[in-house]
Amino acid sequence: MNGFFAGGRYWDLTADEAVSLDRARARLMAAGIADAGHESRLIWAHVAGDAARFAALVAQRAARAPLSHLLGYRDFYNHRFVVTPDVLDPRPDTESIVAAALDQPFATVLDLGTGSGCILLSLLAEMPQAKGVGVDISDAALAVAMQNRTALGLGQRAAFVRSDWFADVTGTFDLIISNPPYIAAAEMAALQPEVRLHEPHMALTDHADGLSCYRIITAGASAHLAQGGRLIVEIGHSQAADVSALFIAAGFADPIVIRDLDGRDRGVAGWWRG
Repeated sequence: MNGFFAGGRYWDLTADEAVSLDRARARLMAAGIADAGHESRLIWAHVAGDAARFAALVAQRAARAPLSHLLGYRDFYNHRFVVTPDVLDPRPDTESIVAAALDQPFATVLDLGTGSGCILLSLLAEMPQAKGVGVDISDAALAVAMQNRTALGLGQRAAFVRSDWFADVTGTFDLIISNPPYIAAAEMAALQPEVRLHEPHMALTDHADGLSCYRIITAGASAHLAQGGRLIVEIGHSQAADVSALFIAAGFADPIVIRDLDGRDRGVAGWWRG
């Protein structure tokens, strides 16, 4: 007999089921999936061993559909978030800007381009006295964010608003944070199929040089930041110098570069002088 732990329980497989799982692993490996064994086990647990559903989802994953779309969720910063094709797939790299935001206290936070709500809701879950607003131009993305808000029990502290960046934002905040579209148009073709073919392009790229959204954010943030408030943005690994320069030009003091667990540049943070 064979078995494994996944989905919060132990799965004790028959010999035929073990063969099916091994074939799925081999198929995913052949499709270029790096952790094929782990992913095949997660899919098995998700369908509770239903052979037909398992085969169907393995086929979709082999075609490079994102695992999160098949499972319907992604674990991010201590919580599980609903994920659909209408939002970016939360990534471990983004946890670095959440951690940086939590280095200092804040009472109010604005999340620009909130998507699934994973950044805003993760911050509020860690800061029980804080309140926040997440904005997005996509109604479908906001619907996903509201699902996640309900699941985490944050309905009294998190509001979601349809807005094109700051257009419909009112009030000031101690912290503004964003993971904006920063992939340059010329870089899109090189993205993995899971990203290029299945995630919303409006959340990935500005269809230009990758810096357009930072220009909007740095120019508009001062009108919505309290004195001494912080602006934190996620960046691409080669954008630290350009984004830091935009912070300085907009009047932010001493921007710092945030690095992820692999040591790559992942964010920029600055303080508003007021």
